[in-house]
Amino acid sequence: MRLHIADHPLVAHKLTVLRDRETDSPTFRRLADELVTLLAYEATRDVRTTDVAITTPVGPTTGTRLSSPKPLVVPILRAGLGMLDGMTRLLPTAEVGFLGMIRDEETLQATTYATRLPDDLSGRQCYVLDPMLATGGTLAAAVEYLFARGADDVTALCLLAAPEGVEALRAAVGEDARVQVVTAAVDERLDENGYIVPGLGDAGDRLYGVV
Repeated sequence: MRLHIADHPLVAHKLTVLRDRETDSPTFRRLADELVTLLAYEATRDVRTTDVAITTPVGPTTGTRLSSPKPLVVPILRAGLGMLDGMTRLLPTAEVGFLGMIRDEETLQATTYATRLPDDLSGRQCYVLDPMLATGGTLAAAVEYLFARGADDVTALCLLAAPEGVEALRAAVGEDARVQVVTAAVDERLDENGYIVPGLGDAGDRLYGVV
């Protein structure tokens, strides 16, 4: 498994505002959107491309286009929806699937409650959107689910990660180089409730309110 921490002043700046408990939901949504676009730039460095012949107003040349099949973006409901626009802004030709997963607050285990994905993901590069890599259970289950449908490359975009979550995911996927995590920061630890410290709170609640 590959881990990439986006080390950029703009990433650090936007993340700092997201962490602030005084930041309201509209501002949080806007900054999360902007931060995801920055992370997406890093996450798509290995997106598959094909050379194509084109003609400019001056003459012929060889350009680059995304290969087929198209990349698949998979937000994990509900908080992952807050990352979708930022990702598709950079990758507008990608297709979008949805994966509903929920974490049991006692066992911290993730279960799937809804899916909207192609049955066959053979040859597809998948980009999973999940704001917080905390215990790692949800993301590990999502990666396993996508591989079971035939995906051959999975990159997860997370606003924040905890060391425990990174290690749990690494333990689940082993040395599989087809899995990559791109995040703005790896924080100190998890607390007794499975929240990232210092973190930014519950991403879903801060995006959409407490429901």
